[in-house]
Amino acid sequence: MSITAHPRGSVRLPGGDALTNGFALESRGTDTCRALLRNGYELEVYDLGAVFAGEHVPRAVFPLPWPGWDRGVHSVSPDGTFAVFSGQRAVRAVGSGGETLWEYRHGCWGPEIGHPHTGDEQEVCRGLEHGSCRVSDDGRLVWAYIVAEPAEGDWEERWVVLDARDGRELAALPLDSAAEGSHHLSHPDGIHMGLCIGMGQDGILLHWARWDGKELTDWDLNASMDRILMDVHAGHEGFLTVQHYGADLRLHALDGTVLAERPAEPGDDEGPLDWDYTCGFVDADTVIASTLDSAEGENRPRHWILDAHTLEIRGPVAYPQGPVDVYARPLGDGTWLTYDAGGETLNRWSVQAN
Repeated sequence: MSITAHPRGSVRLPGGDALTNGFALESRGTDTCRALLRNGYELEVYDLGAVFAGEHVPRAVFPLPWPGWDRGVHSVSPDGTFAVFSGQRAVRAVGSGGETLWEYRHGCWGPEIGHPHTGDEQEVCRGLEHGSCRVSDDGRLVWAYIVAEPAEGDWEERWVVLDARDGRELAALPLDSAAEGSHHLSHPDGIHMGLCIGMGQDGILLHWARWDGKELTDWDLNASMDRILMDVHAGHEGFLTVQHYGADLRLHALDGTVLAERPAEPGDDEGPLDWDYTCGFVDADTVIASTLDSAEGENRPRHWILDAHTLEIRGPVAYPQGPVDVYARPLGDGTWLTYDAGGETLNRWSVQAN
């Protein structure tokens, strides 16, 4: 039986597709969901609740430290007073007035080990590889995934914990990886940080860690390799992953124990329903997940509602205007987002009517 999606608002937001198909959505629990959108040489920060309430101006604007660098996953402090940028050769904190607060230098993500630089900090070396960073929910730490300065030609990637006040390195964990990209996910307990490292055809690495002020403790969850870290919810005991090629969804305890699993659906005459890489918690009891689009299945549902504890499918999502063939990104507060690129419109939906 289909589950009807109820509209909860629409707003024009150019670049908003990065919220549903990218890492521009920065959520800190269900109370604070922000859009971090690049606009020219600036990073604009919007409070999504305020946007849907009619506030169309950003809450904060930060100049990009390296305008030519269009990769990396960045973060903004919980109070909105500073942003931390993941660059090609540095992690840099920038204040609300555009001033540099600190910089943590590291090796170059460009793939040519030991290649020379001109000395111009705005130089962007070839390659698509990049790191990511995340300010902790208490605003005291910055977690960053970086490449170390090469030693005798060796390539080493590290997960580092920095003091958010001055960029001082507090801890570093070398990881055996060759990242194309990565992203962080804060656990709602305010203690643990998740890291997902994408290595292209070489798979996915997944870690959780905590810093207690003295020691960095890491949970290497790669016995079941090739899983993308997707979401976690304050009212739930587990975190959600999807297999790299869409074979299944899984719910895990923090130590990696599988609590529930939902294999790809057999499908119909139009082919199997493999899971796409966008899924997450609509609320503590509800998950929304996407199946891969199909040229042959234009009228086939794309989004599915699942039980958040068992991953049993409750039903496909039916939208009032017909099939919606775009990504869905849940906010954890009972709603989710889709984006109409043609109209530059961000749409918000819920299972329950207003």
